[in-house]
Amino acid sequence: MKVQLIELKAVTLQALAKSGYPPDESAVILEVLMYAQLRGNNQGIVKLIGAGMPRDKAAEPVRVLRDTKLSALLNGGRNQGMIAMKRATEMAISKAAEHGIGIVGTNNTTTSTGAIGYFANEVAQAGFIGLCFSGSLEYVAMHGSYEPIFGTNPLAVGIPSTESPIVFDMATAAIARFGIIEAKTAGRSIPGDVAYDANGNSTTDPAAALAGAIRTFGGYKGAALALTVEVLTRLLCGTSHNEQGNKMDCGNLVVAIDPELLVERESFHEQVAMLVNKVKSTKRLPGVDEILVPGERGNRLLSAANESGEIDVEDQLWAALQKVAS
Repeated sequence: MKVQLIELKAVTLQALAKSGYPPDESAVILEVLMYAQLRGNNQGIVKLIGAGMPRDKAAEPVRVLRDTKLSALLNGGRNQGMIAMKRATEMAISKAAEHGIGIVGTNNTTTSTGAIGYFANEVAQAGFIGLCFSGSLEYVAMHGSYEPIFGTNPLAVGIPSTESPIVFDMATAAIARFGIIEAKTAGRSIPGDVAYDANGNSTTDPAAALAGAIRTFGGYKGAALALTVEVLTRLLCGTSHNEQGNKMDCGNLVVAIDPELLVERESFHEQVAMLVNKVKSTKRLPGVDEILVPGERGNRLLSAANESGEIDVEDQLWAALQKVAS
């Protein structure tokens, strides 16, 4: 169904308030959720339905554990991942602006960061190259196993340009966990090659997949990427674990790099735009109408939504969000 953007944002803010978030945190989370929702990314309002993401009653202000001119480590204070990652991104940009590079990690957050491309885009919009990695609890199996051991472990790269930044955002899982939740809410099946049930059988049932494990994308190559992100967000950022070795909190990492470290910044931005235009003008295969680069499809959906002032939302999802808000 068609939902007016102003109403979508208002109901989302109500749902966040009902979930325990104060206005300042709600504003940050709303921004990240709308970045996803208006770009057709399944890290949007679906995160608020079902079990949702209630604010941890033990949450406290984010604090700095380590700080150097190039790096920092933040204790997320049992806050929502988006809150800690927003602070980390701002710090990484500030350090890159002053010293050429900024590396900031977070730990002790209760959830993943949502659409990690949002943070890579923030870095790129500031003129820097952004590398972002997000950890979460154990939902994904290693290649050859059906036991969940990784998070969906997305990574994102933001590259500045004189035109729109290149923003590459991908989960190392074959499907985002909230993609499965979204399918369950809509009463749809999931593809047969993205998840296992609790007994290690491939399944198209989203409920069975949520009780089992998600596969990595691309077989062993995706599993290798998932392991890499696990190291960067779990071990490097110092998350905690219980006696069984299972994660008790989530970690994230953001790196901001000033192109000026190697080349002239504005020239780099211009060269990126030229490369994108060259890529888009390459010879197309039969049936291909246009060559798209990362972030371009989402930006068009965003522009269309802003222009019309409304967006399509599945009936069940909209009803579930309104239920949370009320």
